[in-house]
Amino acid sequence: MKEALTHTNDALDEKTVARHPLVQFHRWLNDAIAAGLSLPEAMTLATSTREGKPSARLVLLKQADERGFVFFTNYVSNKARDLDANPFAALVFYWPQLERQVRVEGSVERISAAESNEYFKTRARESQLGALSSPQSKVVENREVLEQRFRELDELYRDRPVERPEHWGGYRLKPARIEFWKGRPSRLHDRILYERQADGSWTVKRLAP
Repeated sequence: MKEALTHTNDALDEKTVARHPLVQFHRWLNDAIAAGLSLPEAMTLATSTREGKPSARLVLLKQADERGFVFFTNYVSNKARDLDANPFAALVFYWPQLERQVRVEGSVERISAAESNEYFKTRARESQLGALSSPQSKVVENREVLEQRFRELDELYRDRPVERPEHWGGYRLKPARIEFWKGRPSRLHDRILYERQADGSWTVKRLAP
């Protein structure tokens, strides 16, 4: 916690922030990790139906680079149906101990099957079986239905690797806007907005709190 407190009064200045938002993002994510915060990679994912009905939930960031922000899910879940129908979304990271927030907006697409396969191999076996066991977002009679299915799959894959199901994989959000927020006294918070330009470069602007 002492590590976290050392950052609470940091300013966020458009003259000194990184010129590329992913560099700035990784600085802040690494600070949150170093501070020992619980699940620093957790982010709110907001999606919308084709008709504009919104919904939001927490998911875990698994990769962030110049191509975008990657997370994984069941492709028949509610969030996946939203993204397939309306491929735009927003992410929010919030680290209250550091008084920092990052907002990301952009288009979303599925990552390749090869990328999903590579990540699936790194998951704990129990998590792999869980992805196979759960018909995410569907109504189930009770928990025993899920646990029975898990036991059946555990036996089926006892002597061989668990295969990634076709209905499970990753999405990548390609950011068009990334905003960094830093809490400051008197509610005069710092807000720095990066916007992607047509040539792939980024502008950096200060917003009023």
